[in-house]
Amino acid sequence: MNRLRIKPLERLTAVREEQKLKRQLNAFDLTLLGIGSIIGTGIFVLSGIGAAHYAGPAVVLSFIAAGVVCGLVALLYAELTALVPASGSIYTFSYLTLGEAAAWIMAWNLLLEYTVAASATAVGWSGYAVGILQSLGIQIPESLTKAPADGGIVNLPAIAISLGLTLMLVIGTKTSARANAVLVAIKLGAIFLFLGMAAPHVDTSLWVPYMPFGVAGVWAGAAIVFFAFLGFDALATATEEAKNAQRNMPIAIMASFGVCALLYLAVSATLTGVVSYKSLDTPEPLSFALRALGYQWGSALVATGALAGLTTVLLMTIYGQTRIYFVMARDKLLPDGLAKVHPRFHTPHVITWVAGFTIAAMAGFINIEVLAELANIGTLFAFIFASLGVMILRRTQPDVPRSFACPWIWIIGPAAILGCLYLMSNLPLQTWIRFGVWTVVGLLFYAVYGYHKSPFNARQSKAERPEIPLAARVSEGD
Repeated sequence: MNRLRIKPLERLTAVREEQKLKRQLNAFDLTLLGIGSIIGTGIFVLSGIGAAHYAGPAVVLSFIAAGVVCGLVALLYAELTALVPASGSIYTFSYLTLGEAAAWIMAWNLLLEYTVAASATAVGWSGYAVGILQSLGIQIPESLTKAPADGGIVNLPAIAISLGLTLMLVIGTKTSARANAVLVAIKLGAIFLFLGMAAPHVDTSLWVPYMPFGVAGVWAGAAIVFFAFLGFDALATATEEAKNAQRNMPIAIMASFGVCALLYLAVSATLTGVVSYKSLDTPEPLSFALRALGYQWGSALVATGALAGLTTVLLMTIYGQTRIYFVMARDKLLPDGLAKVHPRFHTPHVITWVAGFTIAAMAGFINIEVLAELANIGTLFAFIFASLGVMILRRTQPDVPRSFACPWIWIIGPAAILGCLYLMSNLPLQTWIRFGVWTVVGLLFYAVYGYHKSPFNARQSKAERPEIPLAARVSEGD
């Protein structure tokens, strides 16, 4: 354990008072945060792209395949968040089970995923917002809505929404949760509006052929639409701010995942039943389908709901990223100054601003299409480590009380790992190469900085001293 630098369970919750986050989110808040982080790009964009390019009407099966894998992982996450009521998600879980180096790599890959996903969502938000403004007769110069690589100067709307949500997160987690609840209500209303208007027009002949790209297309589609289910990892980063986390986190993870999975299936089946899958290569498939049916006003309302959906996803993506940064700084693997908590708002304000400005800069000035491919593979890699972590803890700490225990762990755990590996195998070779390069860079950064700054070095130098009480160690900042 010393060689791997595995962090004991009791140290995960032993935190200096000035670096503690306030527990203020109940089960309902957490469930809405989960829905807010899951439903967004997947249902409003990928449902159409997955059908047009990969699976045809069988995109429903792609969502089912991706959902089954994510459902297995969600059960494992539910056990981990109940067992370890600390922030940091897979970074914290890996530190507890596989050691410091593994935790660093998990955080390194998740930080890339969150940054890229947030920047891509901000760019998507900008596109919807500009479209809505144009429909109202408000014209914004194209040079101010695109990055230089896309022929513009700067994407100002993407920068504005990124910094606006960053400010909201700095002001307070509870405030952000209330805003998220309003936006979730709007986007759920838009989805139900789409289903209510489109479902009566479903033409089953449009489902023939059902699998125009074959079984391989279904699995390729699953590897792409998998992005639609990633939000519950961001929800897991809220564990330290949850009231009664051992009870409320498992409830929120499973409830938000279940609601979103059912909505994905209903929307994808209805969408491919009202317009040909060949015409769904559009960033706004739901609005496009309603326009094709003659519902212009319905299309506009759904576009507004999509804007709300992208806002909540961006909010939770920035939130999740800052909590991982925060815990790494608290563990000394990043500069300690990043772990400051605002005395009034009880939020990690320094790292939140750092993350917000980074995302805003990428969204405003960089073409991120190439980097965006890394989001899925990095998360699948993290899910594998999470699955391993649950099984390791069942062996190493079987007597620790678990308010939620994943059933049939020795079936679900290996099945989740195999499912993630299979989805990873369907991703392009170039994605694997970029992922490998990014991982090597992370290992080098850890070797040069993180390894030497780790508190484990200080503990090793005091190995011969008598053991002192945990409370005293915490007060010393150990």
